[in-house]
Amino acid sequence: MDQHKFEYLQRLGDTTLVLGQRLSEWCGRGPALEEDIALTNVALDLVGQTRLWLGYAAEVEGAGRSADQLAYLRDAHQFRNLLLAEQPNGSYADTLARQFLFDTWHYFLLERLQHSTDARIAEIAAKSLKEVTYHVRRSADLVVRLGDGTEESHRRMQDAIDELWMFTGELFESDAADAALVAQGVAVDPATLAEPWLRHVSEVLEEATLRLPAAGWSQTGGRHGRHTEHLGYLLAEMQFLQRAYPGAQW
Repeated sequence: MDQHKFEYLQRLGDTTLVLGQRLSEWCGRGPALEEDIALTNVALDLVGQTRLWLGYAAEVEGAGRSADQLAYLRDAHQFRNLLLAEQPNGSYADTLARQFLFDTWHYFLLERLQHSTDARIAEIAAKSLKEVTYHVRRSADLVVRLGDGTEESHRRMQDAIDELWMFTGELFESDAADAALVAQGVAVDPATLAEPWLRHVSEVLEEATLRLPAAGWSQTGGRHGRHTEHLGYLLAEMQFLQRAYPGAQW
């Protein structure tokens, strides 16, 4: 088994899975019908991408597990998602800020992964990029609308950006797994995404009349299985049926 590739694929799949689950919590609770449907569709896109990433991860592992088993039969410390993805929905501003910061990073990552020397990774990235191109435009537009909206919406959006900023440093971290795959042309060096990400985020925040937070301490650990307390509660809900009725199928 290629341990580095397995780890990398888990990070990609776990992040989209956890964020997709988070967004699905808005289903039936959105502030407007159009937004309710839009967020649910984004969640479905992310879960669909998860199936591709974790399906490939299961093949690389070669232990007979499926994408479903990786999703539903691992504990929190075995998940490799970014901490940003597991943060609670909070207010609608919190959800949009989290989505915008993630979508921008996700777009630049997939754009480069299209050129991976691993044909499967390149194929999944190219397919996912079509969806994520819409995601990043949508979330940026809503950040601008709320940031440059009422006094209340401006305050809430600024607070949300400020609160989530400490989780963005992890987006650009790298380790031995990244280094090995980057050397092979399989993966993207996370550090190279920082400049385009910050440039786009800064442009959108300026248009939204929002302040770019100052650089500071970053909360990290998700890519190595060290999570916030929020992930355990999310997994308890997401995995309940499979844990309660092992092997159950529709």
